[in-house]
Amino acid sequence: VQLQASGGGLVQAGGSLRLSCAASGGTFSRFGMGWFRQAPGTGREFVSGISSSGIMKDYYDSVKGRFTISRDNAKNTVYLQMNSLKPEDTAVYYCAASTATWPRTTEYDYWGQGTQVTVSS
Repeated sequence: VQLQASGGGLVQAGGSLRLSCAASGGTFSRFGMGWFRQAPGTGREFVSGISSSGIMKDYYDSVKGRFTISRDNAKNTVYLQMNSLKPEDTAVYYCAASTATWPRTTEYDYWGQGTQVTVSS
């Protein structure tokens, strides 16, 4: 499975970005999908996850109410809509796929290359 993330960039605090992750090489509708991020000098942290059906969703506490994860199984793509961005959201964002339909944060098998999100104050 190959994952290609896009949509990162530089935005002012309070702004919005929409990340996309296109998947290929597998049956996308069977994969649980997620977004993680890694800021300089820190470890990778879970941001959001979505089940293979799109029904179940989960968010890291600090992004609840601001970020929305969604997927389009017909387009083999998962999205992360990020609103009310804060400087502390600055990180490289990675999409990930799991063979589990509703994976735990440690159950992701495939990773994309990452897209940089920078939020200026």
